[in-house]
Amino acid sequence: MAANTTFCRSPLLLLLIIGVCSFLFLLHVLGRKEKMMKSPSVVGIKGKLPPGPRGLPILGSVPMLGHLPHITLHQWAKKYGPIMYLRLGQIPTVVVSSPHTAQQFLKTHDLVFANRACTEYGRLINYSFKGLSFCQYGSYWRNVRKLCTLELLSNLKVESLRPMRREELSLLIELIKDAAKARAVVDLTTKVASLSRDTTCRMVFGKKYNEETLGEGGFKAVAEDLMDLAAAFNVSEYIPCTRELDLQGVGRRMIANAKVLDEFFDKVVEERLAAVAGEEKKHRDFVDYMLDFLESGDCEFLFDRTNIKAILSDMLIASIDTTPTVVVWTLSELMKHPRVMEKAQQELENFVGTDRMVDESDLAKLDYLDMVVKESMRLHPPVPFLLPHESREDCMVDGFYIPKGSRLIVNTWAIGRDPEAWPNSEEFKPERFIGTDIDVRGHDFQLIPFGSGRRGCPAMQMGITMVRLGVAQLIHCFNWELPNGMGPADLDMAEKFSLVMPRANHLLAIPTYRLLED
Repeated sequence: MAANTTFCRSPLLLLLIIGVCSFLFLLHVLGRKEKMMKSPSVVGIKGKLPPGPRGLPILGSVPMLGHLPHITLHQWAKKYGPIMYLRLGQIPTVVVSSPHTAQQFLKTHDLVFANRACTEYGRLINYSFKGLSFCQYGSYWRNVRKLCTLELLSNLKVESLRPMRREELSLLIELIKDAAKARAVVDLTTKVASLSRDTTCRMVFGKKYNEETLGEGGFKAVAEDLMDLAAAFNVSEYIPCTRELDLQGVGRRMIANAKVLDEFFDKVVEERLAAVAGEEKKHRDFVDYMLDFLESGDCEFLFDRTNIKAILSDMLIASIDTTPTVVVWTLSELMKHPRVMEKAQQELENFVGTDRMVDESDLAKLDYLDMVVKESMRLHPPVPFLLPHESREDCMVDGFYIPKGSRLIVNTWAIGRDPEAWPNSEEFKPERFIGTDIDVRGHDFQLIPFGSGRRGCPAMQMGITMVRLGVAQLIHCFNWELPNGMGPADLDMAEKFSLVMPRANHLLAIPTYRLLED
């Protein structure tokens, strides 16, 4: 989907790739020229392609993207417009960078762009596109989405998991209270990630698993590596004839991670199958429902254990990283803007009081908190680019011809900084939402952190609930002080590019408990 730092900062590797690709190019260039001379121009017949940068032979625009591609594409959009056409290797790619154009692709022409791009990640990690996120649009996708929505992501299911979320969050608060008594520095990035891991495992698998369960580095290390790989420019993907060479080693890393995940998912399934026959569980989890679905045979498509593992992979990887990333960015902005922190805490005192923790039933009253979270997701969307779509047929969008098979990248990071939609777009100002009904649920294209249309995130409601509750609890229970005498202006807000874009450095702070003691 985009370049990674390894590729962009390795000139020798770049020269090797260019050399190999140039050789392959020279073998075919004469034949291609002859074919083009004999064939009418597709662009001339169909219409004009969107403007965009002129790329290099074979590699296209990839070497020009830099180590923060979302920012590079944002800058290019200022020159070429909100719909750009470029080549990533041999893949024709359309980049969308404004609310209006996002609406054209994700709503007006939603069905045309309902396919997913066939990425190496989907092939190697997602069991050859059998999960919900990476499979092609069609009856299989509709059935899997229905299964996931009804049995894990429905409003009813989200509500039923409320006690579990409260329990896990209470455990985190108790740990931080101990740190507060000792005036110790808390690594909020690590703590919030652990909360997300435990909550996700209980929600999907029915129980918590230790970090050591998922390989040497644990859940977070695997998730972070997979997010980097999903976002990386993989030569093998964009120039298929180099796949066997695996010039960057991306394929080998994906296969290694896939093996770790596969062994873990096999363990989860085997544990469930080894349970005593006929044993009634008090709480059925998502794995139970999928195994029942498998055993019933009541499906219109081939459904076996690999399908179960692909869907589990989606649920685990997608939720374990996105929620903590949003929570940590929101806490970062609040610490950087004490005025906003004070106002959010005052709202919590008014509606919750200082004698108890926040309950999920309180969230509906916390309008300013809602604005804070929306403003954070505007500046720091969970993913800088939505998962890439692919056009199912030729299409005309805003007067431009988009060929069948084009990859679509929606730059949510750029949309959140569109000056026509967001005056003073670089400023963190939750009050900009006062008097508006702009939401994050995919209906308002100025703010689409979870995507929109058919391929919008089905876990949206779960994610919004967990983010708002986590932020509310952490700022209601504690005041936060930056360590080592740092002031708000000193807080580093650098990003690390990945599929899910976290802070470049962990968020560290010293807590002070602010509720009345029992």
